[in-house]
Amino acid sequence: MKGLTVLLIDALNLIRRVHAAQGGKEDGQSIESAIDSCVHSLKRALGECGPTHVVCVFEGQGPSVRHEIYSGYKAGRQPMPEDLQKNLVRFKESFLQAGVKSVEMDAVEADDIIASLAQRIALHKGNVIILSTDKIFLQLLSPHIKVRDHFNKAFLDDEFVVKKFGVKPEQFVDLLSLAGDSTNTIPGVPGVGLKTAARLLEEHITLEDVLENAAAIRGKTGQAIAGHAQDALLARELIRLRDDIELGENLQSFRYHQQ
Repeated sequence: MKGLTVLLIDALNLIRRVHAAQGGKEDGQSIESAIDSCVHSLKRALGECGPTHVVCVFEGQGPSVRHEIYSGYKAGRQPMPEDLQKNLVRFKESFLQAGVKSVEMDAVEADDIIASLAQRIALHKGNVIILSTDKIFLQLLSPHIKVRDHFNKAFLDDEFVVKKFGVKPEQFVDLLSLAGDSTNTIPGVPGVGLKTAARLLEEHITLEDVLENAAAIRGKTGQAIAGHAQDALLARELIRLRDDIELGENLQSFRYHQQ
C-alpha cells in the first residue's frame, strides 16, 4: 500500500461542529448553510490532506454493544438537533457530489468503523488521517495513523498527547479507564482525575500494574482504586475502540477522484 493515504472523516463530528458554530438554529435556512459549510470544510480537508482515498463515516442506527455492556453509556448526552437528524441524507448526498462516499452500519459506532479501517490500512503500511476533534481517536496514534483537528488545522500527535494529558498514546485508554470519560458518561475510579491518573501511569505504566499495586498507593486514592477495580476494567472495555469490524467494502470504492 505504498503511496496510499486514506482520509477517514468522523462525519457527525464535522457536521455538529459546523452546525454549532453557526448558532445551532433549527430551520431550513440554517440547514442549507450548514450543508454548504460542511462541503466547504470537506473540500478544504481534501486539499490540505491530499488523500488517495477518502470516506465519511456515520453513526449506525440502534444501540451498540457498549450499551449492552453498560446501560449508562452516553446517558444524558445532548441528542442531535432534530433538524440535523432529519437531513443527514442531504449531507451524504452533498458529500457524494463532492466525490466522497459515506458509510455506516446499524448498531455499530462510527468510532469503531474508523478504528477498524485505520488499523487494517496501517497493518499493510498505508497511511491514515482521521479527521476528528474527538479525543477517543488518540489511542490509535502510530507511525501510520494520524489524527487531525480540522478546525485548528493541526495534527494531534504523540507530543500533543504527552503535553495535554501527561501520558503516551499507548497509555491513553488506561488514563481514561482510571479517570473516566464524562463525554460518554463512563465512570472511572471515584476521586481520580486526569492528573492523578497520569501520575499513577507514570509510576506504574499500565492499568493492570496500577490495580495490582493499589494496596501500596497511599491514602484515599489507593483505597478508591482497590474498591473500584472492576469499574476501571469496565471503563477500559467501553473506551477501547474495536478494530474487528468488517465493513464489506473494498478500499477501491473509496478512491478519491478530484472533482
